[in-house]
Amino acid sequence: MDSAAFHLIIEPLDLGLGVRAISLDLKEAGSADPAIGGLASAVWAVAMPALAAETVWLLDFIGHLDRVREYCEEHAIGWRAAGKRCTVLPALPAEELLKLLMRFEAERFGIRAEASLGEAVDTALEHELSSHGLDAYQNAFANYLFCGICDFENGSLTLLSDKMSSSEALRRLRPALTPLGVRVERPD
Repeated sequence: MDSAAFHLIIEPLDLGLGVRAISLDLKEAGSADPAIGGLASAVWAVAMPALAAETVWLLDFIGHLDRVREYCEEHAIGWRAAGKRCTVLPALPAEELLKLLMRFEAERFGIRAEASLGEAVDTALEHELSSHGLDAYQNAFANYLFCGICDFENGSLTLLSDKMSSSEALRRLRPALTPLGVRVERPD
């Protein structure tokens, strides 16, 4: 990857109603266009675990579940059905995460991270995810380090968090992404 292939812009978002959010937008260097495709997926595959750091994290898929489950079975990835319209995957090693992100780049899905997740199941949230999609995070994010909406087709990840600031996201991401040629910064 070239030394300035991508630019990750991290900024706080005001979603009102006491919802603290952080926008992460990955752009092609020197362009306003979102970064998409294999190299962008490689950036997200490093960014997601870096944001979670030492906490346990999960992926929540709410669409195209047959394709997600089939992919997981073909690649020996554990998954759990969490209601009629939600499939939960555990944190994946970097190489497997990259392949998954490349395969499902056009899908919106969620990520949630918190040390207390362990093997526990958040039945209430998973029921809401199955019923209301990723909007369910709005009522649950305070229980987690963060809940995130992955929209990599548009080059973005939106984190909902009371526990992580945009400065903390920057602190976690800069050392992980700079070696990949990603300029990570907050706007002035």
